[in-house]
Amino acid sequence: MKGHLLAGAVLSVVLAGCSTLDALNPFASSGPKMAELQPIETRAGVRVLWEEGVGKGGDYTFVPAVVASSVYVAARDGTIARFDDGQQVWRIKADQPLSGGVGAAERMLVVGTAKGDVLAFATADGNLLWKAKASSEIVAPPVVSAGLVIVRSVDHRLAAYDPANGKRKWLYQRPSTPLSLRVTASPVVIEKYVFAGFPGGKLIAVSAENGAPLWEGTVALPKGATELDRVADVTSAPVIDGRMICAAAFQGRVACFDLGNGNLLWSRDISSAAGLSIDSRYVYVSDDKGAVHALDKASGAGLWKQDKLFLRRLTAPQSLRNLVVVGDVKGIVHFLSRDDGAFVARLPTDGSAIQAPLQRLGSSLVVQTTNGRVLAIEAQ
Repeated sequence: MKGHLLAGAVLSVVLAGCSTLDALNPFASSGPKMAELQPIETRAGVRVLWEEGVGKGGDYTFVPAVVASSVYVAARDGTIARFDDGQQVWRIKADQPLSGGVGAAERMLVVGTAKGDVLAFATADGNLLWKAKASSEIVAPPVVSAGLVIVRSVDHRLAAYDPANGKRKWLYQRPSTPLSLRVTASPVVIEKYVFAGFPGGKLIAVSAENGAPLWEGTVALPKGATELDRVADVTSAPVIDGRMICAAAFQGRVACFDLGNGNLLWSRDISSAAGLSIDSRYVYVSDDKGAVHALDKASGAGLWKQDKLFLRRLTAPQSLRNLVVVGDVKGIVHFLSRDDGAFVARLPTDGSAIQAPLQRLGSSLVVQTTNGRVLAIEAQ
């Protein structure tokens, strides 16, 4: 099963090969099977605003970056492209294959490689600005924010670089665990904080100024008889609403904390590697069995659950107006009612998996498939 890898100092195994996790793999030869889609009554208008191709992701997940009306995308073969309102502005080829991206701000985009190279390009024309070195392979999109470039490597280290020249400013690392999930989610930067999830069910806040730890929240506690059972990692990006930050853990919980001090506000026992989103009313989460949950933002109480997408390996939910949107392993985009989780529309893409989180582009969403199709989708 591509996309979620378990890695240790010596041991590296794929989820599909782990008996503990076979039930989560829709392609396993035994055990539960992925749900077949049933006909639905279409109650929302969905249309593709534009569609382009960028190249395949291979074993890696590439996430589009949206800055104003510009969309930056990358592919395994080194292709990087910029689209403005669906029109290609430029397309370049990096001098080596890529494994992580895209992170972008107004003037700069950053990608990473399996060799740990950090590559920064000008958003205006795609010219290379600088190269830097991380401690290991980069599979998560870097973050360009708060006068820093923040890079997460697969050895669970966070490194901050000067956007002017690529010089490293600080490094944060934690003790490793015997087994951990491969994390393709970016850190989140807001105000003076850099937030990231780590193995052992931890959500960590470090100082954007110097990388010093500020607080640590426990999303989940590892438990079980074996090392596989005790994998309880925060693999998706945390989400923020006001002074609340929420995160989800595989084989663990969804938990929300006070952003300033890390005090736990509430938690729910839901296992999720894909992640969650938040809007003015609800926290939405895709669990590891393919159900989408809506939780009350204030208390964590369950409000509705859509369980008809069993083992379809969903993306994190994304809210869009009065809808909740998820992509699946077959390249289908599902639109649910925000009020009760009922299906209201469905849109097929190219048939390859949608693993990258859906990205907001104004009132539409950007979707990138593993075969490299990039679509902007609008729903009404």
